[in-house]
Amino acid sequence: MSQFYFLPHARLDDLIHQLKREGYTVKAPMVSDNAIVYDDIDSASELPWGYIDEQKPAHYRVAKTKVQKAFAWSLPVQSVKPMLFEEKEALWQVKRDQNGKLKFEQCLNAQKYAVLGVRPCDLRAIEIQDRVFIENAYQDVRYKARREQMFIIAANCTTCHSNCFCISMGDGPYADKGYDWAMTEIEGGFVVESGSDKGRVLIESLQLEPATGAKTHSAESAVKGVYVIQKKKIPPLAQVEKALFSQPDHPQWDDVAKRCLSCGSCTQACPTCFCHTERENPDLEGDESTHTREWDSCFSLDHSYTHGELYRDKPKYRYRQWLTHKFSTWRDQFRTKGCVGCGRCITWCPVGIDVTDEINIICQEKKA
Repeated sequence: MSQFYFLPHARLDDLIHQLKREGYTVKAPMVSDNAIVYDDIDSASELPWGYIDEQKPAHYRVAKTKVQKAFAWSLPVQSVKPMLFEEKEALWQVKRDQNGKLKFEQCLNAQKYAVLGVRPCDLRAIEIQDRVFIENAYQDVRYKARREQMFIIAANCTTCHSNCFCISMGDGPYADKGYDWAMTEIEGGFVVESGSDKGRVLIESLQLEPATGAKTHSAESAVKGVYVIQKKKIPPLAQVEKALFSQPDHPQWDDVAKRCLSCGSCTQACPTCFCHTERENPDLEGDESTHTREWDSCFSLDHSYTHGELYRDKPKYRYRQWLTHKFSTWRDQFRTKGCVGCGRCITWCPVGIDVTDEINIICQEKKA
């Protein structure tokens, strides 16, 4: 039995409709407001056919080309994270009945998503978030419920933008695990392989034909090409972890603090950041209240507020906390790195701070 199958472009609608019949809300990249974003999709015609993206520090553009491909671009604006860890959600509600007693009710929204076109870096980000929300002593019931119901169709990279550095992080353009399907787009369609029982059942349901040797070779060559075009690099991770952790007074922290706005754009765009805060939202009559959780950032002043004191009251300390945690102490906490090299933090920093530049400067000084 062949390991690889071929899904022609003309049969993408068959895939989408089959997933919808199985009860999934299908999420896929599409062009909206001159950006490639995930949204609900009903037809393959809504995919970003012919679009490419250009990403540089503090720069993002998309352009329409004549390329007859749905995944000629490199990376969507946002990752899969909002589908698993919502930006803002109700955790529980409390209501007062006619007798004055309080009744607490848990809020649990676990929508069944099938996500089409998950890039390998975002696939690894999901794995890292699993460590945070599922594989520790405390399990987040909302994240876990959504994760267990999600059907993931990965799209191997055949290109990258100039801010990508996943190879330098020890990863790469291949989806190697954590998917139900993995697809590589070539001329006329996709070379497909399954990564789960659900994925194999879907292949059988669609009655896909085995991919020819020429098609699988074309797919493999397309992905390997990314290793040539990706230029951004950082030193070996062991060196990075040691250099960042051992140099809290390095002058580069002061240098980056002069540029950093503490806006938190990097943490909002990051597919692995998980900081959040919880709030009470009582109604005006005092009869009910909703307890919500929403994304927060270690760049906000309130994030380090403890017992009437701010422990990271300057941008220098907030940036140092974020970068050191992401690239060094994350491993002690979760047994894995905290970055996947997607480069979104570079693209969406309004002043163009490049984490790879900051890391390289600190590591060079340490080496010297």
